[in-house]
Amino acid sequence: MAANPAIQTYGWTPVPRDLSILLKEQSQASGIPPAVTVSSIPLPSSSLAKQVHEYAQKELALQTFNHSMRVYYYGQAILGYVFPSWKSDSFDETYFLTCLLHDIGTTDRNMPATMMSFEFYGGYLSLDLLKGLKSPIEQAENVAEAVIRHQDLGTTGKQTRIGALIQLATIFDNMGLNPELVSKGTIEEVVKAYPRKGWSGCFAKTIRKENGLKGWAHTTHLGENDFPQGVEGNKLMEPYDNL
Repeated sequence: MAANPAIQTYGWTPVPRDLSILLKEQSQASGIPPAVTVSSIPLPSSSLAKQVHEYAQKELALQTFNHSMRVYYYGQAILGYVFPSWKSDSFDETYFLTCLLHDIGTTDRNMPATMMSFEFYGGYLSLDLLKGLKSPIEQAENVAEAVIRHQDLGTTGKQTRIGALIQLATIFDNMGLNPELVSKGTIEEVVKAYPRKGWSGCFAKTIRKENGLKGWAHTTHLGENDFPQGVEGNKLMEPYDNL
């Protein structure tokens, strides 16, 4: 039976959930990571991408929107350096949509609107939005899955390539993990275009807010105290955090 072409097209290919194993087994990196400019990484230009970009700008707080855009650019830098064979226009667009929507469940309107953890509700909202905008269903479903699982860090099982990339990019921006994947020059370029504006404290506050509202929140699996403290203690991004 032939494989579903959507698996390759939209980034469903399974990879190890353990990011350290993924990097060890599948990294194509050679030398040091290049300094990448924001202008060298185009944003997907389809009508769908533009509509979701506008939606995210409207719905997300500025700090969260800037974080979402940094995650896109850091992810693209990691993709080009470590996993260049994954790239395609459809993969890049699916990743862009995932970045824009991954924290939609944290807004002041959405967090108290549900008993669900923010990643799960965010996945539901993302799927509903993308289906309404006529995204191919295989693309919409992978965005939703990646949004749901973007904090599902662990050492067992598999996840999708889109899910792995957004995990690598979010933990890089939020906690400064795997600093060898992105050059200092790229960080400086990205934070100049999309300033952090105190993101470390902002996101730590959001984590504690959800944990306070929902003691069962999925985020607690990362450590009720360890995770927000790790975000606040992001030494890699500390020099840029108040820009």
